[in-house]
Amino acid sequence: MSAVQSRHSIRNFRYGLGEGSGSSLDNTQNTLVWRRRRIVSRLLRLVMTPSVETFTFPVESEECFSWTRDYEERCAAQLLPLDSFPSPSSNGVPDGQGLVTIRMMPDEQGRFGFNVKGGADQGMPIIVSRVAPGTPADNSEPRLNEGDQVLFINGRDVSQHTHEQVVMFIKASRETHSMELVLVVRPNVYTSEDPAEEPEFNYMPETHQITGSANGATNLELSLALLQESLDSGAALAQFEQLYRKKPGMTMNAARLEVNIPKNRYRDISPYDQTRVILKGGSSGDYINANYVNMEIPGSGIVNRYIAAQGPLQITCMDYWQMIWEQQSTLVVMLTTKVEKGRVKCHQYWPDLYETEEHGQLQITCVKEEETTSFAFRELNLMHMETHEERQISHMQYIAWPDHGVPDDPADFLEFVVKVRQKRTGIVEPTIVHCSAGIGRTGVLITMETAMCLIESNQPVYPLSIVRQMRDQRAMLIQTASQYKFVCEAILKVFNEGIVKPLPDYQR
Repeated sequence: MSAVQSRHSIRNFRYGLGEGSGSSLDNTQNTLVWRRRRIVSRLLRLVMTPSVETFTFPVESEECFSWTRDYEERCAAQLLPLDSFPSPSSNGVPDGQGLVTIRMMPDEQGRFGFNVKGGADQGMPIIVSRVAPGTPADNSEPRLNEGDQVLFINGRDVSQHTHEQVVMFIKASRETHSMELVLVVRPNVYTSEDPAEEPEFNYMPETHQITGSANGATNLELSLALLQESLDSGAALAQFEQLYRKKPGMTMNAARLEVNIPKNRYRDISPYDQTRVILKGGSSGDYINANYVNMEIPGSGIVNRYIAAQGPLQITCMDYWQMIWEQQSTLVVMLTTKVEKGRVKCHQYWPDLYETEEHGQLQITCVKEEETTSFAFRELNLMHMETHEERQISHMQYIAWPDHGVPDDPADFLEFVVKVRQKRTGIVEPTIVHCSAGIGRTGVLITMETAMCLIESNQPVYPLSIVRQMRDQRAMLIQTASQYKFVCEAILKVFNEGIVKPLPDYQR
C-alpha cells in the first residue's frame, strides 16, 4: 500500500470517530475512541515520519530548541481531523489540492541550497525566496521553485511557526538518520515583483581569522591576501551566503503596527526595534524606517556613526526631514536615482535648485546643485520656521549605479566614497545614508568606508565581519552576493593601487 493510499485509509477510519464523539459517550466508548486515536496517530507516524523520533539542536541564540516528533501526542492533544492534513502527491504531480511533495538530500557541506522568507511572526506564509543553481533544491525532482509556499517540513505543519523556527526545522533534518528533507509545497503561490528587494535568511558561517604574520607581512596585508584567495576560490561568496540576514533575537514589532505599515517602502524590510531611530516630533507617531549603525575602527578610537534608512516615500518626507533636524545631521548620502527600471525608488524629498519646500515646521531651500555623469551634489538650507534656526545640509547623490547588478568598474564609486569621506571630516553627528530599501547599496557604502578606515589604521580587513557588525544593527545590509563581491574587489583595489594607505601614525 502506498503512502497516499495509507493516508486515505486512515482518513476513512478517522471519520468513524466522529459519530461517537458527543457528550453522551460512556466510559467504554471513551476508551474505544482513545484507543482508535492512538492507532490513527501511530499510523500517521509510520506514513509521515519513518525515521528518528526526537531532535535537539542549537539555536542561534545558543539556547536549545527541541521537539519530539510524536504525532500520537499531537493528534491526541489537538484532536486534529485527518482531512486537515494535505495529501500531496509523492511523485511530484500535484494532487487535487495542488500540493507537491519534494524530497532532497543535503550536499557535502550540509546545505540544501534554498532560502525562505515569511513566518507567523511576520504575518506571512513561508515562501521560497531563492533557489541557488546546481544545489539539491535546484536538482530535486520535482524542482523546488522560488515562489513555492512551504506547508509541511518532514510532516510538520509550519503555518503557525516563526521564521527562525522554520529555518531550524530545515536545518534539523540533516541530523536525522536518513538526512532527507521532505517538503510539502503549494507551487507558485507568490513571485516577487522585485526579487532584488526580497530578503532571505541564512546561517552564520565560520570565518578564517589571521592570528599571526609571515615573511614580515602585516596582519592587514595577510587579511587582504586571504580575501583575494577566498574570492578566487569562491569561499568568500559561500561564506557571505551563509551569514544570517537578521540577527537572532532582534525584533521588528514597531514596523508591523497598523499605523506604521504604510510608512515602509517594502513590506518585509523593517528596522530593528532595538536600534531604530525614534522620532520626537513625527507627523504621526515616532516611527521611521531607519536604524543607527555605528562602526568602530579598532586601534584608532574612531567610531563612524550612520543612520541607514529607506528612501523616503511621499508620505514620509516630513518625518525624514524631522529626523535630519532632530539628529542634527548635516550630511545626507543618497545611493539611488528616483526611478529605475520604470519604478519609483525614492521620492524627491528635496526642492529643485533655488526653490523652497515646507515640511511641517521645517523649510528647505536648494541653494546650490552640481551634477556630473556619476554624481549630484547639493547644498540645502534647512530652517525651523518657529525658531528661525538655520542649518546647512550637504546632499551627495551617486547616480551611476546601473539598473541591474553592480557597476562594472568600481572607479566612479570609489571616487564618490572618497568625496563622502572628505565631507565627513570633523562631523560627529550621524551621516544619513539611504538607497531605496536602505540595505543593499547602503551596506556597500558603509562597508567600503569602514574598510578604508581599517586600512588607514593598519588594521586587518575582514569584510564578512564588517557585514555581520552592520547586520547586528540593521537587518540585511549588503543584500546580494554580487554587491558583496563588488565591495570586496573594491577594497582590494584601493589597497593594491595605493588609493588608501596606512597612515604614518599607525605604521610600525
